[in-house]
Amino acid sequence: MNELKEKIKFLCQRLEKALDVLRLEEERKELKKLEKEIAQSSFWHNQRAAQEVMQKTTQLKKHIEIWDNLTKDINDLAELIENTSEDDHKLIKELETSMEKLTKEFEKQEFELLLSGEYDQNNAILSISAGSGGTDAQDWAEMLSRMYLRFCQKQDFQANILEQSAGEEAGLKSITIKIVGNYAFGYLKSEHGVHRLVRLSPYDADKARHTSFALVEVLPEIEDEKVVVDEKDLRIDVFRSSGHGGQSVNTTDSAVRITHTPTGLAATSQNERSQLQNKENALKVLKAKLVHLVEEKKVKEISELKGKPISAEWGSQIRSYVLHPYTMIKDNRTKQETSDVQNVLNGYLDEFVEAYLRKQASEN
Repeated sequence: MNELKEKIKFLCQRLEKALDVLRLEEERKELKKLEKEIAQSSFWHNQRAAQEVMQKTTQLKKHIEIWDNLTKDINDLAELIENTSEDDHKLIKELETSMEKLTKEFEKQEFELLLSGEYDQNNAILSISAGSGGTDAQDWAEMLSRMYLRFCQKQDFQANILEQSAGEEAGLKSITIKIVGNYAFGYLKSEHGVHRLVRLSPYDADKARHTSFALVEVLPEIEDEKVVVDEKDLRIDVFRSSGHGGQSVNTTDSAVRITHTPTGLAATSQNERSQLQNKENALKVLKAKLVHLVEEKKVKEISELKGKPISAEWGSQIRSYVLHPYTMIKDNRTKQETSDVQNVLNGYLDEFVEAYLRKQASEN
């Protein structure tokens, strides 16, 4: 009985620390705000935006409910243990079973505490660009985009393709995807960097082994009011959208490219039929890039002050995917590896995401 009391005391302490980090009260306020927005008569005028709000609302409700139920169950169990007689062996046995089950459930949810960065709860903007390797690299970029789209499906994230540029023979030169979901950036930030593929090329008549590279960039979507951009610093170009493989998406100049002239940063959106929606999407991507630029500068300044190098490069090779002469995926930062390549390419990235987050948490 004393051992059981110690266990529930420790679990209550862990719960208290978790609730301090989780900011559930802020989530309740945000949920009320979104519910007011949904109640407006004009809510469904922009269907894409409305769907994003509905999905965010559902996720917040689910998240709050999980932690409210877990808090109630742990407190109820603590009270029951406190009031149980040491002679009631049958009940003590049942309480031990409940304790074990509840601890496992808490630890499953506790993983979320690794996602406590400033932007971890935000939506994500994920871009993939084919690197050196010609058609093989463009095919690799498309393989990666499929992997991330399947990962989003597993996580119940909503993925919207903002723009894509098809390769000459196959694959993609580039693609940008907006990913909507609670902690989307927190889960996907581990993917930022260069991804390397080694395989027998299906585009080589000699079936020689080729190495291809693709750059994956992951940025948090930033709320409009947090980033102020002077309209005078923006150059806006409109052009005709073209879909994957070159087919016309529509017959009007609805695609938008916005360039921030002081920095040269640019963002494009072409998959919406409305020029206004494409402009809104491109501006969100541009703001995310500007915030990242500022963060990069901060890292460099800290590095100089401390007198030791802190990597601010997002272009370093982070992970290798080898399909020949053996099968292996290895993350160069965490040393996490697996031989189940197909499973990972089908969107099962959990072990790599978790290893990265745990390493990041231990370093902080």
